[in-house]
Amino acid sequence: MKTANFIANGRTLKGELKKDGLLYDAAGEAHHPDDVQFLLPLKPGKVIALALNYGDHVKELGFSAPPEPVMFLKPNTSLLPHRGTVIYPRGAKYMHYECELGIVIGRDARRVKAKDAGDYVGGYTIANDLVVRDYVSNYYRPPMRAKGWDTFGPMGPYYVTADEIPDPYNLGIRSYVNGELRQEGNTSDMIRRPPELIEFMSRFMTLEAGDVILTGTPEGVSHVHPGDVMRMEIDGLGALENPVALEDESAEPLVAEEGERK
Repeated sequence: MKTANFIANGRTLKGELKKDGLLYDAAGEAHHPDDVQFLLPLKPGKVIALALNYGDHVKELGFSAPPEPVMFLKPNTSLLPHRGTVIYPRGAKYMHYECELGIVIGRDARRVKAKDAGDYVGGYTIANDLVVRDYVSNYYRPPMRAKGWDTFGPMGPYYVTADEIPDPYNLGIRSYVNGELRQEGNTSDMIRRPPELIEFMSRFMTLEAGDVILTGTPEGVSHVHPGDVMRMEIDGLGALENPVALEDESAEPLVAEEGERK
């Protein structure tokens, strides 16, 4: 089942995407996806993101593969629905997208073993883990200033239940900017797959129903600019689109490099 939250005719609704490409609300009324305002497909209690979880992306950035999962929290204030506008911070030198498979936890998980982790996966969604690369260094992880900006966590447009995706470890991932293919990979290239991640995380914290784990991105990141439109695609999950706009001129320009401020 693919579901979405949206606004149509002034009403906040939840609908199921059917094979005819229309969203059907609880009353059975059909809505064309182009005619609605999408909201977030779910409201996570927390969003836990993985860095450096694809070998080709690790090499692309010039890092070494980490000995254990590198995690950080994505603030809920960073979340943005399909077609919402991403704000490019004033002064940023290099901001890029990261198309990622989002794992939605289906029920509370604590001390779960990897072999049982599939029972705790409710479904999947697409996420774009945006980052200002100016602020990333090994000395300043977790990269909250790099990845925690408002609007830096587009997610959606759909919540796709686990039964719709028979093999989540063989899904094509693609990122487009202004229609140009910039990034292409496959979830089969993850260094650590969700069962291992769920075991690792649930050993020290409770993963609650509705929480989302972002599983990293393959190689192919590139600079985006104000005026660009990003489109993130993952097989079976749809496409997440967001335009980019420059931060309001009243904002103080971002200090581009750590340690640069006097």
